[in-house]
Amino acid sequence: MPTPRYRCAACGNLTRFDVTVTTTEKAYHHYSVGGELTIEDPAIVAHRVDEVACRWCGHGRSVEVVDEVASSDDVPSESTD
Repeated sequence: MPTPRYRCAACGNLTRFDVTVTTTEKAYHHYSVGGELTIEDPAIVAHRVDEVACRWCGHGRSVEVVDEVASSDDVPSESTD
């Protein structure tokens, strides 16, 4: 599951966000005879982003998901001259 890139349109922040997520996971729980737990075969059943807040502004009203293709076009390439 790819992790989105965020940008705050209010202040321009691209690096610091508080992200609150809810994840539901299914896994096989195997207990030994002595009672020790081993968790095997974890799989994410559902994943939801509940809130994204800008660390600089302190709110999420202007946070947007950045398109990775567009963001790589914005970076100037180094000149080989």
